Amino acid sequence: GDVITASALGFPCGGRSHDDYAALPERLDLDRRGLEECPLLERVEKLRLLNLQHNRISCMRNLEHLRWLVFLDLHDNRISHLYGVSTLTSLRVLMLGKNRIQRICGLEKLTNLDVLDLHCNEIPRIENLSHLSELRVLNLAGNRISRVEGLRGLGSLAELNLRRNVISGVAEVDRLPCLRRLFLSSNCIGSFDDLACLGESGSLCELTLDGNPVAQETWYRQAALRCVPHLRTLDMKRITEEERRMACVLARKEDEKKRETHKQDLLRFRNKNMINVCVYVFVSLCVVSRLSEAGGTSVQSLSLSDSHLAELDGETLRLFGPGALEALERGWGVQTAGAVTTIAFRYISFDAIIPTLPRIRVKFPNLHLVFLETNISRLPQLAALAQVKRLDQLTIHPEGNPVVGLALWRSFLLYRLHHFNLQKLNGVEVTMNDVIAAERLFGTLGHVATTKTPRCRLLLLLEESRKRQLQFLLEGRGRRAGPTPEEDGRQLGEGLSRALFNYPVRDPSGDGQEEGAVDASRRAELVQRYLCGLVQWAADTSIKGEALHKLWPSMFVEMVRDCVLDMRDRPAFRQASLSRLTHTK
Repeated sequence: GDVITASALGFPCGGRSHDDYAALPERLDLDRRGLEECPLLERVEKLRLLNLQHNRISCMRNLEHLRWLVFLDLHDNRISHLYGVSTLTSLRVLMLGKNRIQRICGLEKLTNLDVLDLHCNEIPRIENLSHLSELRVLNLAGNRISRVEGLRGLGSLAELNLRRNVISGVAEVDRLPCLRRLFLSSNCIGSFDDLACLGESGSLCELTLDGNPVAQETWYRQAALRCVPHLRTLDMKRITEEERRMACVLARKEDEKKRETHKQDLLRFRNKNMINVCVYVFVSLCVVSRLSEAGGTSVQSLSLSDSHLAELDGETLRLFGPGALEALERGWGVQTAGAVTTIAFRYISFDAIIPTLPRIRVKFPNLHLVFLETNISRLPQLAALAQVKRLDQLTIHPEGNPVVGLALWRSFLLYRLHHFNLQKLNGVEVTMNDVIAAERLFGTLGHVATTKTPRCRLLLLLEESRKRQLQFLLEGRGRRAGPTPEEDGRQLGEGLSRALFNYPVRDPSGDGQEEGAVDASRRAELVQRYLCGLVQWAADTSIKGEALHKLWPSMFVEMVRDCVLDMRDRPAFRQASLSRLTHTK
């Protein structure tokens, strides 16, 4: 084996037997020997690999003559600086993890270095590495690095490990053309803005960010894909196609948000020098009139009178005053209607808008509805929006709409319009947490309404398609016989529980007053009958409880007596029990 002796100069001297040297002339293992210095080695002309890990070496001396050394392992020692390896110009792998190194320096001549491992040291910054153009793997995990920089010149670097540092920002990674794997777990990165340069890296395909504050964000994996679109693996898990699709959706939402912000900025700039709203309306009408006369296409007047205005401004249809609703009745071409993405209502009662919603559903497939000064004051009014075919965004301004002042209006709207998959509500992104919270608030109430409301009452409340579905189930053609009311509710589906939160459409002409009086009388009769049933049920329950309270003492005595008599002769009791079981089978 390897023998450590003392040289005349006072240094440890390493020698090997002739047999050992002949068997492994290129490798020498001196790990776990308690060495405090690198030994002065003899007969090492062919030595390529030197293993000195798990010793107590504090400085790298006596290595100058190992000019052909390729692999040097000094892992788990007490080394505090990198001086002493500058003459090892053939070195390809240098392992110095778990030492006490405080600065990267002294590697200027190691231009052939392929792997550099400096993990678990005390290094505060990345520096003095620009000359290592052949370096492929750099491990700086477990140090004190606060920012990723100083990486220029590492043109061959393919793997960079920076786990367990205190990194808050990343820079210059986009200057590493061959980087494929980047490990940033357990750091202090709080936003994807701190990782913006990763999106410019055309080669990065594997990234880890777990253990950072940014990894706690909602839709974290999709946001990471938006930052680095060509990523294949995140936190050691392969990216799925579904995650890529969700990332595309989020990217579109972000672009829409930026466009909306830009549009709002332009509007604020346009309105900056306006004296008041009246002057703005007057100037707008003048501009519309001039454009119409000149054949302009930017803003098109559809209907204009002393009491209303309907205009088409690019993708936005603006309706001012009740008379403007007639613009929805005009002959809309498929292409023109498809180009309208926003309909804004102002100074129009919401109850007057409701009858037009089915026509909006047919004519305009992609919509963002805006309501300002429309007198939306109650939650049930919001349920009328379910008549629209599709709704991506919805804006209800606080001005002239008291419902926005109610604490639960947003949750109710998200619950009732769950099937639309709303993306924005009043300019705020709708998250999965919002949808879950709305379901928790109103889901139980909807279930109770479905299962406890009398069936005849359901038929009065629901629209015709829902009535046919309910009749089909109640007549026994869509379910097994004898279900409980709760099972009836489940079979009707969760859509029915939402449909119960509807808003009856009133006939503005007043022709339906007589029919309304009949419906009111019928509703009063139903309520009276329902309340009588509840009272009777409560009374029966109370009588049964009182009877049980009186009979319980004697019942308890009889139960105890029967048990004592049965257990007095346990073999006979077991035999009788077995006989009863056999007879039952």
